[in-house]
Amino acid sequence: MENDLANLTLTDEEEEAFVEDATVVDQNLNLCLVGRCLTDSIVHFPSLRNTMADLWHPLRGICISDLGDRRVLFQFYHEVDIQRVLVGTPWFFNKHLIVFHRLK
Repeated sequence: MENDLANLTLTDEEEEAFVEDATVVDQNLNLCLVGRCLTDSIVHFPSLRNTMADLWHPLRGICISDLGDRRVLFQFYHEVDIQRVLVGTPWFFNKHLIVFHRLK
C-alpha cells in the first residue's frame, strides 16, 4: 500500500468541463441530446452552458453548442454521463424547464 501512495500526486489543475462553442466534433449522435428551454424570453447561452456543465460535471467532458431558438446541442463522450443527465430530469435553467430529446 505504501508503494501505491508513494506515486500519488495532487494537483490544483482541473480538466475543462466543456468545449466552448464547438461544432459536433464526433459524429457519434448516440451520445447527443438536444435540449430546449421552455420560455418565451431570451436564453443567455453562455450562462446556460456554464451552469449545466457545472451541475453535471461529466467525467469525459461535454461539448455544448447553441442551435438557436432556445435549442442547445449537448454532446457527451461517455454513456454514463448522458444517463446521469437523463435519470436526473427534470432540469431547470432560470426557473424554466429544459426538455431533452436523445438523438439516435
